[in-house]
Amino acid sequence: MGHAAMAATAVRYLRTAGGPAPAGPVDPLPRPDLRAVADDERAPVDPAEFRRVLGNFATGVTVITAPDPDPDLSGSPAGFACQSFAALSLDPPLVVFMVARTSRTWPRIARAGAFCVNVLGAHQGDLCRGFAVSGGDKFAGVGHTPSPVSGSPRLTGATAWADCTIHAVHPGGDHLIVVGRVDALGTCDDDGDGAPLLFHRGRFGGFTG
Repeated sequence: MGHAAMAATAVRYLRTAGGPAPAGPVDPLPRPDLRAVADDERAPVDPAEFRRVLGNFATGVTVITAPDPDPDLSGSPAGFACQSFAALSLDPPLVVFMVARTSRTWPRIARAGAFCVNVLGAHQGDLCRGFAVSGGDKFAGVGHTPSPVSGSPRLTGATAWADCTIHAVHPGGDHLIVVGRVDALGTCDDDGDGAPLLFHRGRFGGFTG
């Protein structure tokens, strides 16, 4: 099944937002329609405290990229920085990342029907910051090559990458849980021992053994 067909799975997030799912490509919904929970559904946990406490959990850092979903419009690839990424299943090979329901990049990835996970190295903090901002050409001056299956940008210098097809999309509060089936993957060196970029308590850092 091609990437465009797999993008049909991504329209599930539109249904969870309460609107009719279009028959064609996935388009962004107005931001108010993407509100995840009602006031009476909110738990009595202060958001700032939630962020502070869970910030003690160190994570790796990735950039999720996708090919230009509208090449006829002379656009550019899509991409955003993502710390909420994990391996999900070995058989079949699945990975998962989480994205805000209000993300402007996600609808473009959904239309592409595929994505590449770029695991960043310790030297790529500035690159990550560039992909963390909204708007502008995030790929300006960034070296990349097409991933072998989807053609999603594979960023130069990333320690590892996984080329994926969108497998399923599930609601998760104010985020979406995107499951991808891995079609190809690799590392930037034979040993796969590149030092990772880490994120902890709002700061980037490295790993010391």
